[in-house]
Amino acid sequence: MSYSFDNYSKEELHEECGVFGIVSDGSMDPAYACYNGLLALQHRGQESCGIAVSDEGVIDYHKNMGLVSEVFNNEILDSLTGQMGISHVRYSTAGGSVLENAQPLVMRYVKGTIAVAHNGNLTNAVEIRRELEQRGAIFQTTIDSEVICYLIARARLKCHSVEEAVVETMRKIKGAYSLLVMSPRKIIAARDPHGFKPLCIGKYNNTIVFASESSALDACGAEFIRDVEPGEIIIANVDGYHSIKPDFGEKERSICIFEYIYFARSDSFIDGVSVYEARKQAGRILAREFPVDADMVVGVPESGIDAAIGYAEESGIPYEKAIVKNGYIGRTFIQPTQKERMKNVRIKLNPIADKIKGKRVVIIDDSIVRGTTVDRIVTMLREAGAKEVHMRISSPPFLWPCYYGTDIPSRGELIACNHSIEEIRQLSGADSLGYLPVGSLHEMIGYAPVGFCHGCFTGKYPASITNITLEGKERGGMDFVKKC
Repeated sequence: MSYSFDNYSKEELHEECGVFGIVSDGSMDPAYACYNGLLALQHRGQESCGIAVSDEGVIDYHKNMGLVSEVFNNEILDSLTGQMGISHVRYSTAGGSVLENAQPLVMRYVKGTIAVAHNGNLTNAVEIRRELEQRGAIFQTTIDSEVICYLIARARLKCHSVEEAVVETMRKIKGAYSLLVMSPRKIIAARDPHGFKPLCIGKYNNTIVFASESSALDACGAEFIRDVEPGEIIIANVDGYHSIKPDFGEKERSICIFEYIYFARSDSFIDGVSVYEARKQAGRILAREFPVDADMVVGVPESGIDAAIGYAEESGIPYEKAIVKNGYIGRTFIQPTQKERMKNVRIKLNPIADKIKGKRVVIIDDSIVRGTTVDRIVTMLREAGAKEVHMRISSPPFLWPCYYGTDIPSRGELIACNHSIEEIRQLSGADSLGYLPVGSLHEMIGYAPVGFCHGCFTGKYPASITNITLEGKERGGMDFVKKC
């Protein structure tokens, strides 16, 4: 697992990836549409990316390490011709950061060729992989997406269609997944029965588009139709699309709450809820729960800005853009030492000193994870002349790891597991510290009928977790594991 130090009041969390797919009626070029969609999803994965297209039954693809704009150019996109395509941006949470693990995965087997793009993390992938290996399977990657490919390919030998093979695969896998599967003449979109990861469908004329977030539909000019429901499978080809909903049993609806807190773009709607309004609401709740006399409210760019606006509106304290982010500096987590990473704080984030000097500042950020850099943003504001610094966090304290595709580490590495809130405040150097209460999460999303997973805050996990999956994320004993 890899961790970034882009955000200086915490170690920045990362989603595993984003997916985008299209079945075109000819009004959109699939490769260019995928490129634009991936640009809109770049925040979900910055290590590798790829596009696969199907041209009259032949699947071609290109993928590499790096950002979307670095991996693709006009020459490459022009070479990817076809009627449909799927694409992917990745940040590694399961498996290493190497080219072999870049997606989409393209597999050739007895029935032909399929391509798979997957967002999420399976909780029984290790067991399935070992079973397949014992039967002679040879894996080329270290990611659980390849397990999905194998299961679909094996099931397809006995099924009449790829979508039937996807259904059979979904009966075997557990955990989080939003999935795009492309056979030579159709795309199958599927969302796990809990709905951990987002997936939506859009349309432009008779072109069908799938994306992890609605903002990616906007990027290619498609109209948002609706979210793919948990446990739903949508089959799209040049003649249109239709939906099937197999019976996977009663499952608790459990979208990852951190989509609203941090992962998704502010201009996206996830399961009918505006991400921007959810973050503003988190700020309003913090203002009511942790009021303070101050001169200004400041958001840590970019993750804390929306909540800071909500805090300012509720409290009446003016919002100020008092920290500037340099968007042209490379990611600081690639620096070889912690000391060098810390030196880059003032390069990437810099306070506007004449606004801050002598002022009482409320600083809003989305989370504190390990806490190894918890003092950096406060120190920066103090050095700029802030009279007081009051830190507010628009999520509850992290107390448990995530097993569904977010790189939240083991309990021993989480600062809130080893320190009280007062001790964290002292370590940060802030004059006060307040976290969003767990009980306010429903209020944050406006009491919408959306069930969500809050396992990283409460230890209550909607989907089962195997003993093997628990290995490597020490939790203080199996008796800590709770199920909803």
